[in-house]
Amino acid sequence: MAACGPVAPAAPVLEAESVRALSSAGFTVIAAGGGGIPLVEGGDGGYQGVEAVIDKDLTSAHLAAELGADLLVITTAVERVAVDYGRPTQRLLDRLTCGEAERLLAQGQFPPGSMGPKIGAALDFLRGAPGRQVLITSPQQLGAALDGHGGTWLDSEPVRTTEEPFNVTVTAGRPQ
Repeated sequence: MAACGPVAPAAPVLEAESVRALSSAGFTVIAAGGGGIPLVEGGDGGYQGVEAVIDKDLTSAHLAAELGADLLVITTAVERVAVDYGRPTQRLLDRLTCGEAERLLAQGQFPPGSMGPKIGAALDFLRGAPGRQVLITSPQQLGAALDGHGGTWLDSEPVRTTEEPFNVTVTAGRPQ
């Protein structure tokens, strides 16, 4: 099993139980897509709005973890993650381990404001429990990627060999 480093403490997603209930009842729930109001808990147990930016990729990873998902899907404007993005040496990646993703992130291959937040959220999700996977792909390629034909897969451990179904959470991201 590949080491994936310690997991960062996650702030709870306030409406996670509502999302769980609606999802369990068969509804398609769209949550953590950005544009929400950042809140902090006050001393009186209530919440108040604060000036901050909600990272939708990281929030989606935290929500997926709270819901017990073992697959996080992050959609973005590109079919696969690339190293040397936009350069003549660009390479599209089919699969990454935690260690490889951590190394490439540290090398600056995934800049902030681009693929960096998506890889960071993916690593945070993978670190939370063994057996989790992350798929990063475009909305147009999502079906094919889920069937194993495209996208970039990130694994916390060796690839699954069973036909066990995934518990899937999907988020939309910004273009790379």
